Amino acid sequence: MPKTTYDTRFFIEHYYSKNPTTLQKTTQTLQTTTQKFISTIVIHEIYTLTLQKEGRETAKTRTNLLEKDFKTVNVTPEIAKNSAEIRHKYRIPMADSIIAATAQTLKATILTDDPHIKSIKETKTQWI
Repeated sequence: MPKTTYDTRFFIEHYYSKNPTTLQKTTQTLQTTTQKFISTIVIHEIYTLTLQKEGRETAKTRTNLLEKDFKTVNVTPEIAKNSAEIRHKYRIPMADSIIAATAQTLKATILTDDPHIKSIKETKTQWI
C-alpha cells in the first residue's frame, strides 16, 4: 500500500471488532503498509476512547505503541489552515478535517470508512 494516513475508525475496528475477518484484514494492512502516518488527533481520539472503555494503563500503552509504530504528524499552521478550509467547505467535524488535511499535506491515501472523509473530493480514501 502506498503512503497511508490512518483514520481513527481504522483503529476502532482493529481494537474492538468482534469479526475475525475484520481483525485479519486490519492486521494484514498494518503489516504490509510501509509508510504509515497518523495525525496527533488520532492519538487523542484513541486515548480518549480506550480510557473510557479499558482504563488509563491500556490507553497509555496503546497510544505509546501507536507513537512507536507510526510516524506522527503534528498539526502545523499549514495543516490547521487546510483543515479549516475543508471543514468550512464540507461541514464536517474538526478531527475529520484535520486528518484529511494531514493526508493532503503528505499526499497520502486515508485508510477510513468515515463518510465525512470519503465525501472530501480533494482526498483519496481506501478501506480494508
